[in-house]
Amino acid sequence: MTITIYDVAREANVSMATVSRVVNGNQNVKPATRQKVLAVIERLDYRPNAVARGLASKKTKTVGVIIPDISNVFYAELVRGIEDIATMYRYNIILTNSDQQEDKEVQLLSTLFSKQVDGVVMMSDQVTKDMFKEMERSQVPIVLAGTIEATNSFPSVNIEYHEAAVDAANRLLQNGHKRVAFVSGSISSAINQLFKLSGYKEALEKANIEIDSDLIVGIDNTYDDGLLAWKKLRELENPPTAFFAGNDEIAIGLIHGAQDNGFRVPEDIEVISFENSKLARMVRPQLTSVVLPLYDIGAVSMRLLTKFMNKEKIDEQTVILPYRIEERDSVK
Repeated sequence: MTITIYDVAREANVSMATVSRVVNGNQNVKPATRQKVLAVIERLDYRPNAVARGLASKKTKTVGVIIPDISNVFYAELVRGIEDIATMYRYNIILTNSDQQEDKEVQLLSTLFSKQVDGVVMMSDQVTKDMFKEMERSQVPIVLAGTIEATNSFPSVNIEYHEAAVDAANRLLQNGHKRVAFVSGSISSAINQLFKLSGYKEALEKANIEIDSDLIVGIDNTYDDGLLAWKKLRELENPPTAFFAGNDEIAIGLIHGAQDNGFRVPEDIEVISFENSKLARMVRPQLTSVVLPLYDIGAVSMRLLTKFMNKEKIDEQTVILPYRIEERDSVK
């Protein structure tokens, strides 16, 4: 039989309101009474009904999180940042996986709303028109983590992707490379197209290097596709001598493809990545990488969401975090 708040109140010989105050941490309860109620709760193994409490308070203390690919190590640090801050503010999270599919993202948002979440943290390659409409309908706050939305209608946490891409490309150009490839996830992605690719092109233009479309490759964000990109680029009549990879998995695929063909990194080719996940330190040679502060993006996104959910003062809803290039061994 399920133990209810009524059972606890009867056993402790107190009102249900007193039990509720004890459960919710209200200090307006005598210490002796609090101890008596807590002893009964432990003896009966009473577990408060979160759904019922949510209906009464209009809050479920639950946050929905939507990420593109739960199996990708890229998102693990981001989710850890969200989880740590959620725990600090006593929120539970419902973690969902969109598989980078627009229809599924819209469906997941609708599902989370139906579960009466207090807010949503979302990471997406692109906020489409349908997604934007669903977000506009939301009765709860939504914060975008590492996601660009052109109108800035929703709170977001990002870095200066364009400037970071310029710096990454310049890091290769300053070593004398004239044939620098840009290998990234889907070029149609807002961050890749509007910021990373544009930064890459700006760096080349300022160096008076003609942009070669053959050196711009859009693939899936995977190690295997990095290997395939290496093979494709090596078959060019004038192949690249340096690579700007959109993430660490792609960069490692490029490095391993080069090594399989007898090339040395960084002696023969140089590779810089854009991410700096744990993989960057696990590969040999270790990756020189633009540091995308994944944990911080997740933590700051969740903290920003708590401010909206609790109606705290918001100084700035568009947060830009600092980045840097972590120098390692894949670039001279």
